Amino acid sequence: MDFGTEFKPVTVQPQEIESLSFQMITKELGEHPFSSLEYPVVQRIIHASADFELGRSLVFHAGAIEAGISAILQGKPIIADVRMVEAGIAKERIQRYGGEVRVHISDPDVTREAKALGTTRAIIATRKACAQAPGGIYVIGNAPTALLELIRLVKEGLAQPGLVIGMPVGFVSAAESKEELRKLDIPYITNIGRKGGSTVVVAAVNALSLLAVRRASGELG
Repeated sequence: MDFGTEFKPVTVQPQEIESLSFQMITKELGEHPFSSLEYPVVQRIIHASADFELGRSLVFHAGAIEAGISAILQGKPIIADVRMVEAGIAKERIQRYGGEVRVHISDPDVTREAKALGTTRAIIATRKACAQAPGGIYVIGNAPTALLELIRLVKEGLAQPGLVIGMPVGFVSAAESKEELRKLDIPYITNIGRKGGSTVVVAAVNALSLLAVRRASGELG
């Protein structure tokens, strides 16, 4: 390998880099089963992860995209499972319509209750969020226990999420929690298998907020 040749990037302009990346993704992905509204979410997830296998594994409930757009435009809160997810979300687009991003994993009352009950903070944080944020968008990229608890609460009629973006990464219960989510008849975006994570769910939320902006402007029918 010749290390003497200086590498020169194709472009250094951020918008040009993103546009070129999206063109490359569309070409490499080829034919796919996703709708015209689902594809921008898939595209941004692949862009964030450089993982076409992950992109192809995405599964959308039939009403997921419309539910997400509607929740954002109605100012419903977005509930993240961890701070890393909260940090990555483009909050300006959420706040534009009266929404906010919440995360309860480090709340003192959550920590105390989890310790007292001998369970995970993710489970207690999910219970707290469900009691306070009906109709919100629940974004889970790290904690399968949070997703499983949310599913339990939905089944028992104790949670009414507007949309669940459930793609926790990992080996213990990650794939299984997504499989359980796919059994529910509620709006969801998930994937098959162990892959996922903060970057992936952040990309999904940011894609939805961009679609919401387009809907509000009349660009998106």
